Amino acid sequence: MQCPIARSLDRVGEWWSILILRDAFYGLTRFDEFQKHLEIAPNILTRRLAGLVEEGLLEKVMYSERPPRYEYHLTPRGRDFRPVLVALLQWGNTHFAPEGESVILVDAATGKQAMPILVDANTGKPISAGSHIIAEGPAAGEKVKRSIGELLERRARKSA
Repeated sequence: MQCPIARSLDRVGEWWSILILRDAFYGLTRFDEFQKHLEIAPNILTRRLAGLVEEGLLEKVMYSERPPRYEYHLTPRGRDFRPVLVALLQWGNTHFAPEGESVILVDAATGKQAMPILVDANTGKPISAGSHIIAEGPAAGEKVKRSIGELLERRARKSA
């Protein structure tokens, strides 16, 4: 599929993979650290780590030769996933935390709670459904062009 959302979910859409990336941002690097913190079966963790390495989100770095032991470090591609995690954190706190927020984002310098929003880097304007729409990109194939055209037509009909 040419859809960037579908392609992204193909790489990280399985929830264990997202939680492994989350923990990598917390500083975990070793198999046993991930296993203990996530309480995940070793065979599942092995598969998910291998997939994240294969997709270029983590890199495997040997830290012991005898026996061979590895750490898993975020790559630039993996570090670029951080805004997605922050968005999921905020969305989850807003919609799925009836007991209240158990994890929040804070300013490292002040300790005050931050409220993340998505902004347009060109204008600094917050991105919302009313101010921004999807459009076909320069590499869009016919299927994508058709699909976006249909979605935009449907949106226009609903607005009218």
